[in-house]
Order: sequence, then C-alpha cells, then structure tokens
Amino acid sequence: MKCPNCSETLLMTQRNNVEIDYCPKCRGIWLDKGELDKLLEYDNKRSNDEHHRYDNDHDHDRHKQHPRKKRGFLGDFFDFD
Repeated sequence: MKCPNCSETLLMTQRNNVEIDYCPKCRGIWLDKGELDKLLEYDNKRSNDEHHRYDNDHDHDRHKQHPRKKRGFLGDFFDFD
C-alpha cells in the first residue's frame, strides 16, 4: 500500500493487537476501521490500571505526594525507531 501523503510504500507493525501502517518517509500513521477504537480502549484500561496502582502503592497522605506524570499512550504505539 502507498502512503496517501507522499506515495512511499507503507510499512506495517502490530502493537497490542492493533495493526498500524506507517510511512518511513513522512512518518504518517494510518489506521484501518476500528483500530482507533482499540487504541482508545487500550488507553482507558492503562489509565485505570495506573490509577489503581497509584492508590495501592502510596499512603493516603496525598497532600505531600504527587502522582507521576502520565506518559502519552500514543508514544507506546507510535515509537518505531
């Protein structure tokens, strides 16, 4: 398949059961129908897991503690280098 943006041949990778087509030249990302929904479901599950872990790992004196900065979920999927 060719990139709609620059006509380079797209490469494919699979992350967490989501097939991602990407362009090595312009770094465009292309998803098929339903794949964005899978990514959003993954992010929701990951957010809930992190919140649950934070609650269990820290004491309840929250005014002295700060949660770790959340890393963007798209970085997990689209880091091809």
